[in-house]
Amino acid sequence: MISNRDKGAKGEAVAVAYLLLLGYEIQERNWRYHHLEVDIIASKDTLLHIIEVKTRHSEKYGKPEESITKDKMTFLKNAAEAYQFQHRKWQYLQFDVIAITMTNNQTSEIFMIEDVYF
Repeated sequence: MISNRDKGAKGEAVAVAYLLLLGYEIQERNWRYHHLEVDIIASKDTLLHIIEVKTRHSEKYGKPEESITKDKMTFLKNAAEAYQFQHRKWQYLQFDVIAITMTNNQTSEIFMIEDVYF
């Protein structure tokens, strides 16, 4: 059986490939600051994208994007603030979600929600 960590890593790899196809430049993967973590930090033109990746292997517990809580968004906002402080060239940012559904260990759906804010 595949662990949740391995499932998440596979989903993040799919998300990175998807973003590259769309013309994004990957700045960081699994960027950490103290207890905060951002799955993917990417850029396109002059905009920095803070991206949360959610992967599900069934919809038994709902769609992947439905699992993002207000607390998770608060963590992402705090992490983004720390990243911007360390990388001052990025003035503009947005929060995005990439929801990935996998069936039989293959990607069956990728859904990107742009400019998410709670």
